Amino acid sequence: MNLETKDMITKKLLDAQEMVRDYEMFSKHTDDKDVAETFKNLAEEAGMQARTLQKLVDKYKRD
Repeated sequence: MNLETKDMITKKLLDAQEMVRDYEMFSKHTDDKDVAETFKNLAEEAGMQARTLQKLVDKYKRD
């Protein structure tokens, strides 16, 4: 599969957004407070990645 740079960025953006949703959902469905807190932190980290990737997608839309 030959992906263009924009396609790679878009795919990873979608992956990061899905990770945010998954971690947030998992954090709400566990009774273990340590696991819930870890998942919340991971959701925040994935959110930062998604924001960074979104900036790149926006850059490619302008070009």
